[in-house]
Formats: sequence, C-alpha cells, structure tokens
Amino acid sequence: MSDPIPVLRTTDHGTAKLMPDVDRERAWLLTVDGAPQSYVDLDEPTHLEFEYTRRLGYVLDAVGEPGRPLDLVHLGGGALTLPRYLAATRPGSRQDVVEADGKLLELVAEHLPLPPGAGIALHHADARAWIEAAPDDSADVLIADVFGGSRVPAHLTSLAYAREAERVLRADGVYLANLADAAPFAFLRPQLATFGAVFEELALIAEPGVLRGRRFGNAVLVASHHPVDTAALSRRAASDAFPARVEHGTALREFVGGARPVRDEDAVPSPAPPDGAFGIG
Repeated sequence: MSDPIPVLRTTDHGTAKLMPDVDRERAWLLTVDGAPQSYVDLDEPTHLEFEYTRRLGYVLDAVGEPGRPLDLVHLGGGALTLPRYLAATRPGSRQDVVEADGKLLELVAEHLPLPPGAGIALHHADARAWIEAAPDDSADVLIADVFGGSRVPAHLTSLAYAREAERVLRADGVYLANLADAAPFAFLRPQLATFGAVFEELALIAEPGVLRGRRFGNAVLVASHHPVDTAALSRRAASDAFPARVEHGTALREFVGGARPVRDEDAVPSPAPPDGAFGIG
C-alpha cells in the first residue's frame, strides 16, 4: 500500500492543504493558506493534537454526566476534530456543524469521511445567520471556532451575537469560543465584557505566558448561567503537556477591567497573528 500524499485544493476562502502525519498512520493536518486549522486521527478520534482543542475537550468532558449524549452546535468546521471527539466520547449526541466554506466541507468529506451513524450534520452557511435562524433552547453546547484566515470575524464578536447564542442554548447550556490575542488584549477584554453582559458565569483558559502578555496565543472562553467546575478544569489544564491556567471570578473581573461590551457597529475582527505565531515548520 502506497504512503498517503498531501492534498491541495482551492476552496471558497483560500487554499486548503491536507498533509499526512508520518508518525500516525491515518492522521492528517489541515492548513488553510498555510495556517494550521485542524488535526484529525481517523483511527483515534479522541486524540486532540492542538492545545486549544484539548482545552475545549476538557470543558466538554465536564458538561453534565460523563458519556451522556449532548446536542451541540459547532460554528466553524475545519476537519471536524471536535465533532469526531464528541461522537466517540458521547455516542448518540446530535451535532450540527456550520461552515461558511462549502468547498472545504467537500474536501474533508471526501478525504476524511465521518464514520457511519456519527450523528453529525454538516451545514454550508454563515455562522451568525445560522444561529439567528436556530430554535430557542435547542443546544446543550455551542462552540465557536471560526476564523476568516487567522482572525475571528467581526460579526461573531458583538453583544447582539452573544444574545443570539444565549437564546439558542438551554438554561444549563455552555458557550465556548476559541479566541486569540496578545497584550494589551484590546480584543479579548471586550469579548469577556460582551459575554459577561449576557451570561452569569465566565471562565478563561490560556497559557500563563499569554495571560501575562508575553506572547500572542489562543484563549478559550467559557460562558454559562451555571458555574462550571473550575477546580476540575484547572487540574486538567495544569497537567497538560502545555500547561494552562483557568481564570474566573475576581481575577477574571480584574483582567477585564473597564472594557465595555461590543456593539455591532463597533465590532472588529480579532487581531492578525504575528508572523510565525501559528505557523508550521
């Protein structure tokens, strides 16, 4: 059997490349315009290669009883890493994946097919438009991992968007977002203020070096109306190969400072990462 070879394709929003991992037999890295987007191991869907996906996974593992099926909405599809993870760890879950790049969805479906009966529905649509049309109280978890290139689109950062996300979630639901910023956190702090104006509980998971302003990086936002188990999350995040901190309560309020919620008319994309921030060798 011949070794797998990279796949290159022009999609709606850029140039996507699937590259096989030489160390794992059926594992693939997806990049778009050179920026890593997803890593998938078809034989081991619970393997989460990227640090931020593991942090999202820690929160997902803590929602409700272990193994209980959930209704999830994923804004941003990539190579469907987290939907595959949930299908494996919580069989019977119903998942909707909303991806604006239809040709990317086609590429992933062709080369990295989902297992039969995974319970994952794919939708080619704009994330905010899809959420605005979704029914009230229809999801247990909403995950926003949407990047136009390497930036979170402006229309997914505003107070109006946060209110739509809250409407779609059930009373005990959890909103998760993968964000990226660096000091002085002119994007991240207003995002926390925005979701803090809608949800009663907030937490932020990030590497200490990012939180201290030493470098650009990812931060996972957790928003809900009920407290999450921050002690358990802190233990798992701290024991990761790339340890992270969980900020919440007074420390997080101090981090937000005087930042104000973002209105639609004032919304801007997340900052462009510096050269090499998310690159690959």
